[in-house]
Amino acid sequence: MASKKALPRRLLFTAGAILLTALACFFFLPGLNTASRTTHIIVHRGKDFKSIIDELYHNGSIKSTWPVEVTCRILPNLQHIKPGRYTIPPEMSNFWFMYYLHTHKQDEVRVTIPEGLPLRHIARLLSKKLDMDSTEFMAAASDSRLLARHNIPAKNAEGYLLPGTYNFLWASSPEEAATFLIGRFRHFYTDKLKNTAASEGLTETTLLTLASIVEAETPLDQEKPLVASVYLNRLKKNIRLQADPTVQYALGGTARRLYYKDLAADSPYNTYRHNGLPPGPICNPGSASILAVLNPANTNYLYFVATGKGGHNFAESLAEHHENIKKYRTARRNTLQ
Repeated sequence: MASKKALPRRLLFTAGAILLTALACFFFLPGLNTASRTTHIIVHRGKDFKSIIDELYHNGSIKSTWPVEVTCRILPNLQHIKPGRYTIPPEMSNFWFMYYLHTHKQDEVRVTIPEGLPLRHIARLLSKKLDMDSTEFMAAASDSRLLARHNIPAKNAEGYLLPGTYNFLWASSPEEAATFLIGRFRHFYTDKLKNTAASEGLTETTLLTLASIVEAETPLDQEKPLVASVYLNRLKKNIRLQADPTVQYALGGTARRLYYKDLAADSPYNTYRHNGLPPGPICNPGSASILAVLNPANTNYLYFVATGKGGHNFAESLAEHHENIKKYRTARRNTLQ
């Protein structure tokens, strides 16, 4: 009798062992449902789990969708797959396949944002490097709530996106990218620099506006304190800045050679028509230009013109400036010959 009672137990134990073995194979047997080669998938923001699984099937990463769907029904947290670009190793089990997608770090992209780019050009650059549209970044950098959070008293973040080389998550949202770049400026603009600006009567907006003009005028860091001194001297004497880059900004579009008719453009950014600084920055200045405005050269210069060989000649008087213009024209003619 004892042996007859033990038989169902043994059968139950055997059935349980078979079931556990089958489940273990289903979850952990390598290559049961996955490709024998390395595969790739791009997961964009907002893509739902079902769409991701369907794409994994269509690109050959998995042989069938139902095993991974069952795996994620039993372990629902594995359904959460972050946006990003994934390189999937071959011969993975159902569990490790989904665990890999769920836990894999988002890939980063190293992006260099050059000094002096306006907001629209930064948007275009980021849209080429990251998973975002340029118009989405422009909208994020102009969002009133984002600007308020970062104490930016302007219609957009022009001037506050500190240039540099940074690592971005490829799947960064436009809001995240804009916040990061503004944060780089906030980190750079220390209390010491704020106190220096305040002692010179410069608000954050006027500092960045003037620095953006300096940035647009010269790429040479050693010249920037001289250029800053010219504009600060003109502001003190209530002389119009007459800065060509402000006209370029007013005209919009691609930068080109300016003509005399352009100097009459009806815009508050046209410093040939309006006294003082324009309403806001015309580009995003680098740290050297910002520091040049805070620590300008001690000069009486009121004018400068290109040398035609790189750099600029500076002058205190209009007569000296006209001589420098003649030198520029001569250098230009010699270059064209």
